[in-house]
Amino acid sequence: MKLYGGIDLHSNNSALVLIDEEDRVIYEKRLKNDLTLILRELAPFCRKLTGLVVESTYNWYWLVDGLMEAGFGVHLANTAAIKQYEGLKHTDDRHDARWLAHLLRLNLLPEGYIYPKQARAVRDLLRRRHRLVQQRVGNVLSIQNQFARLGMSGFSAERLKRLHDDDLDGLIADVNVRSAIVANLALVRCLNLQIERLEREVLAQVKLAAQFAPLLSITGIGKILALTIMLETGEIGRFAKVGQFASYARCVDAQRFSNEKKKGSNNAKCGNPYLAWAFVEAANFAIRYSPRIKRFFERKCARTNKIVAFKACAHKLARAAFHVMRDRVVFDETRAFA
Repeated sequence: MKLYGGIDLHSNNSALVLIDEEDRVIYEKRLKNDLTLILRELAPFCRKLTGLVVESTYNWYWLVDGLMEAGFGVHLANTAAIKQYEGLKHTDDRHDARWLAHLLRLNLLPEGYIYPKQARAVRDLLRRRHRLVQQRVGNVLSIQNQFARLGMSGFSAERLKRLHDDDLDGLIADVNVRSAIVANLALVRCLNLQIERLEREVLAQVKLAAQFAPLLSITGIGKILALTIMLETGEIGRFAKVGQFASYARCVDAQRFSNEKKKGSNNAKCGNPYLAWAFVEAANFAIRYSPRIKRFFERKCARTNKIVAFKACAHKLARAAFHVMRDRVVFDETRAFA
């Protein structure tokens, strides 16, 4: 008899359900988040278990790694793609875990990618850098807004880098506004130091694999963005087509059409937000340094708007990156932006 398991993981406990081939519940229990306890409860069923599905939004590393090391076949549920029957009147954690096992039994489970454990920490280090970059941008925008309120424009990010606290005395009379800007500048300088430190540590630990080295030939992609794309992509062979990779990078529209009419939007959050950021960032640099890509961007802007034009450039770069990584070829700008 084959068994199928579902685990609905929470911050301090897990709902564990095992079902058989007839969808009968064989085991059902809520357990404390203790790997030793969970393995002990699963031990009597290990030979019959076909697989275990873990559903979690953020804290699955310890459980998935522990189950895999113990020899269990583990599947990570794609929480953004799983939908329960909407006619249900009542659901809870036990029903959710049972539904996961049911989808696994039917071979209908939308799965997430379990990134290799050995490379996960350095990937997460780059993700932390990304978060710090976002915070730096937020503080720079806050300073620019303060100047704009005073009717003082033209303070670009480059100009703000050269701005010292003493320079503010001659620019701003109000002591409170000046103090607020000094606080933002202090945070920007601190974030700069930490971002540079993380970049040095990542570059010292990991190098671009041969398969991903041609990423550096793509206009707008430097070492940090290339490493981000490599570490977020994982094994390029898991994407059968270029459209799947572009969708994973959130570079395609999430729209629903019927009878050639738009009926709404699908889940735009499906995919990898860090890859999406990397390709938009690459598009910004590519537009700045490549005349051909800049012309493409300007044509798109004339037809739509800047946001759509940036996404169109990012989409082009994502598709190019897929072929560059899969086929190990140098980027051809004339083909990508014909």
